[in-house]
Amino acid sequence: MNKEDMTQEKITPDHLLSIIGVSAADNVQGFNVGIPWKSRLAGQQVRSLFAYQKMLKEISKDVNVFGPWSLAAAWQSSLMDRYVTGPIKAHARMAVGSGRNPDIIADTNGWIYKNYSRLLYTLTGFFIKNGKFDREKALKICTSKKGQEYLENYMAEFAELEAGYNNVGLTRLKAMKELVKCILVVVTETPFANEKLPFGKYAPEGTLATSFNEYLEENRNRLENLFAENAYDIKEYSEKTTYGKIGCSHYEVVEGSLNHRVTLRHYPPPQGVKPNGKVIYMASPLINKPDIFDLATGKSVVEGLIKDGYHMYLVDHGDPGWEETELGLDFYGKALPEFYLDIVKKRHPKMEIYIMAYCMAGTLILPYLARRAEELLAAGKPMDIKKVVLMASPMKFDDEESGHGPMRALIRNNYDADLMREFFGSVNIPQHVIEAGMNDIQPGVQYNVVVGFYGRAEKLEHIRDAAPFLYWLTHGTKFPVLAHRQWIEKFFLENQLYEGTYCLPSSNPALDGKPVNMDILSEAGVCLFEYRGTRDVIAPPGSCVANEKWGKVGCGNIGFTSSALNRTIEKNVGHIFVVSRKHLSEFLEMVREFYNAKI
Repeated sequence: MNKEDMTQEKITPDHLLSIIGVSAADNVQGFNVGIPWKSRLAGQQVRSLFAYQKMLKEISKDVNVFGPWSLAAAWQSSLMDRYVTGPIKAHARMAVGSGRNPDIIADTNGWIYKNYSRLLYTLTGFFIKNGKFDREKALKICTSKKGQEYLENYMAEFAELEAGYNNVGLTRLKAMKELVKCILVVVTETPFANEKLPFGKYAPEGTLATSFNEYLEENRNRLENLFAENAYDIKEYSEKTTYGKIGCSHYEVVEGSLNHRVTLRHYPPPQGVKPNGKVIYMASPLINKPDIFDLATGKSVVEGLIKDGYHMYLVDHGDPGWEETELGLDFYGKALPEFYLDIVKKRHPKMEIYIMAYCMAGTLILPYLARRAEELLAAGKPMDIKKVVLMASPMKFDDEESGHGPMRALIRNNYDADLMREFFGSVNIPQHVIEAGMNDIQPGVQYNVVVGFYGRAEKLEHIRDAAPFLYWLTHGTKFPVLAHRQWIEKFFLENQLYEGTYCLPSSNPALDGKPVNMDILSEAGVCLFEYRGTRDVIAPPGSCVANEKWGKVGCGNIGFTSSALNRTIEKNVGHIFVVSRKHLSEFLEMVREFYNAKI
């Protein structure tokens, strides 16, 4: 027998974990959020550079500044633009154009995630034979000198990646390290001396709710499933599983609907289903793919309602390019819905039209409908759209009751409209910038998404079932730069909609550019259904108050906050509830009742 093959004392998971050592992936600080501290520090430095250059430009143009000093400021500003700020802006724009994160530090983290996931895949695969975990091989590896060196070398590679990580707290890498720990316990069949078992089921008093052998069997299944699907990196897994296409319902793009990069999808009732004479117009947010309405079979609002005979139309904002950089909320919040609703009315002249809107799409469509009501009533005509379903749509933005205080503080401290234009004025705001803000107001969201995905991997169908949502979650769209600026300023910072100062254009000169009268929704007989979640931090329940402030009252109700036809449904859910078949089914039943109720 070779010396390296001689039986050794079985290696322990504690020893292997000690080789990786303590890193940023361990959250030794005990933070309840993920903190991209290096990105924040770099961001502050970049803002300082641009602020200094702006000051130099102002000095060079100031007629009261003595000539040589003015020339020196202009010269230094020119040098900065050529060698410092210019290259920074060029990098940001090229990164956005290629779909990469313009934040170099965050982009490096992305590289670490990919390589960490590949190590997880190859390490797990070493112990998989014919799709099953090979306990005999694991025992041999754990008790031979050569095998132990193999494991130790792997741990050293994990350590090298963790050493380069740039975030702290509850991070995505921490979730991935939980899976490393799980692998070590399963391979060695030994628990940690002083650590809880990763993905273990624990009783309230802190003891393991299953036997250790049951725990090992459950996690062998978890590792077999993750390896079979190569599902260690959620973004890559979602891409290869969906092939970049999500949605389960047949649709066609309406001819003549292309308006800049925006199109209108038509989902007709399926074959054999008689149309019910009604249309649902679905307004989608500017920052997400519209397929949140049609994720997958059993997780689709569209699928659930076209079976009832509705014709359904969905706004797809596409991927805005340089021609869309100067399009503001007058376009996305007035011209676009007007254009599309005119198309719908011409296609279905005798059908009643209902509205459904998700998140910020609801925030924008409601003032449009109020302006539409103002225009129609001023012309002596009745309001033609009277039922609106709002899904997690914020209307109130203040520091107290709305729940938007943390986001507003984040914007005040970090948002620089001029700098955003400098960086993204020709390419639009990338999804990475939007995600950074969302992550800051959702404690540990990246950790929770990944560790939750791994945690459900005990069953293969749970992995596959998650792929469409993970694709939607990790593949946002760009936000047109002017519309983004106006969204931040008019809604988040100035609370114009709730305060009654939000203005829209109009074909009626008496209304054009004037504040929208939101109270006219009641006079016009518009009824609102509002679905909000108590655990939603993106659109907190205190901000989703359209139902309480506007719309028709006095016709009976099933909601919690009003005795009118306006309906508010508040559930113990987060921002994206349609991924739950149970919550979606309940939502659809309530929507059907609302749409079918007589006014």
